[in-house]
Amino acid sequence: MGNRQTVLDFAKISGKQIDADFEGGTLTSDGGVLFLREVEARVGVIRRLVEALPDRRDPRYVDHTLEDLLRQRVFQIACGYEDANDCDELRGDVGIKMACDRLPLSGPDLASQPTMSRLENDPSRTDLYRMARALVDVFIASYSTPSQMVLLDLDDTDDPTHGDQQMTLFNGYYDEHCYLPLHIYEGQSGKLITTILRPGRRPTGREIVAILKRVVAYLRKAWPKVAIFLRGDSHFSTPEVHRFCEQEGVSFVLGQGGNEVLKAKAAGLLEQARALFVDKQEKIRLFTEFLYQAQSWDKPLRILAKVEVSSKGSNLRFVVTNLHSSQPSFLYDTIYCARGRMEGFIKNHKTFLHSDRTSCHTFEANQFRLFLHSAAYILLHTLAHQGLQDLSWATAQFNTLQLRILKVGARIRELATRIKVHFPSSFPLKPLFQKILWNLAAAYP
Repeated sequence: MGNRQTVLDFAKISGKQIDADFEGGTLTSDGGVLFLREVEARVGVIRRLVEALPDRRDPRYVDHTLEDLLRQRVFQIACGYEDANDCDELRGDVGIKMACDRLPLSGPDLASQPTMSRLENDPSRTDLYRMARALVDVFIASYSTPSQMVLLDLDDTDDPTHGDQQMTLFNGYYDEHCYLPLHIYEGQSGKLITTILRPGRRPTGREIVAILKRVVAYLRKAWPKVAIFLRGDSHFSTPEVHRFCEQEGVSFVLGQGGNEVLKAKAAGLLEQARALFVDKQEKIRLFTEFLYQAQSWDKPLRILAKVEVSSKGSNLRFVVTNLHSSQPSFLYDTIYCARGRMEGFIKNHKTFLHSDRTSCHTFEANQFRLFLHSAAYILLHTLAHQGLQDLSWATAQFNTLQLRILKVGARIRELATRIKVHFPSSFPLKPLFQKILWNLAAAYP
C-alpha cells in the first residue's frame, strides 16, 4: 500500500474525527541533516572517498554521480536509515535532497535502491584499500598542526551474519556465525582512523601487525616526529605485536591473559590483599610488577598485576607494557582502563549507526558498507566535538544527536531566489541550532 492510500485514525477531539495521512508534501522529518551538509563541506570525508573510487559506469546511462550516491547513502545512514531499501522512499525527501546539493522541489530525485545496490557491489579490493587510506587522510587532516602523540585504540566486535555471506565463520566465543571487524580509533579524541572487516575469528599476531604496519607507516609519513602509543585487549598481546612495536618505536600497554606462572608470581600479593580485606572489611586493590618472558617472546617484558579483593571475591588482572616509567597503578588505572571509552566509540558506530548491517553476499560489498558507516561516524563525531564544543551535548551518544538534532521536522519552500526552511515554531532548541553554525564557522574559518 502506498503512502497516499494510508490513513491513520486517531481518537476524536471534542467529537471531531482525526484523519492523518502522508500527504504533507514538501516536509522533511530530518531537517537537521543540513548540519551534516555543513560538516561535510568542512571535513570532506565523502569527497575523499569519492576520489578513491573509479567510476566504471557508461556515462551515457548515468543519472547520479558517485558523489551524489555516496552523499545520499552516508547522510541517510547518519540519520538512522541504514538500509539501502530506504532509498526508494527517501529519494524524494526534500531535506536529504538539499543535503545532497539538489534543489528540494525542482531538482531531480535521488537514487533508488537498485542503483545503490549496484554501487555497493562495484568496488574492488584495490578500491577498498584506497578508501581505507582516505579515512586515515581525513583523520590526519582533522589536525591543524602535526599531532605530537597518537593513541591507537584497537578492538574487534562481533558482527552477526545470516545467510550466504562470503568469509563468515562460526565463532565459539560469540556462539554464532559472524564477521569480526577491527576498529581503530584515536583513544583520546574518539576520532575514527579506520575500520577493517574481517572473518569471524580472532586475528593472529601476523594479521594484526600487517594492519598496524600500514597505519603506523602512513601516520609517520604525514607526521615524522609523532609518538605512537598502542592500547588493546589481551588477544592483541602476541609476540609479533611486541616485536613490531619494539622495532618501530611504538609504546604499548596491552592486556595480558593469565597463566599459572603469572598467577604464581602474584600469589603473595593476592594473599596480602585477602588478609587486608578480612581486617578492614572493605575493597582492597593492590598492584605489583615484575619481568616475565613467555617461551614465544623475544625478551622479558614488564608485567603489571592488579589484585582486587571485595565481598564479591577476588579479581586478578595482568597488563604487559614496554614502558619503563610510571607507577603500576597509574599505568593500569589511568592508561589501560581508559580504553573502556573504546566501547562507547564502537557503540556509536555499531549500535546507533547500525554498521553491523553487512548483509551483502560478497565480502567486498560488506567492507564498502562498513566504510560508508565509518564516514557517517566521522560526520556525527565532528558535529558533536566541533559543532557542539563546550556544551554538554558534545559527549552525547549518537542516538541523542539523531533524535534531538537531526530528526527535526521542517517545511521547505523553494522560491525564485532562495530556499526557505521552516523549522517548528515551538522548538526548544532554537539557540542550540544557532550555536552549532557559529561553532562550525569558528572551527573551520
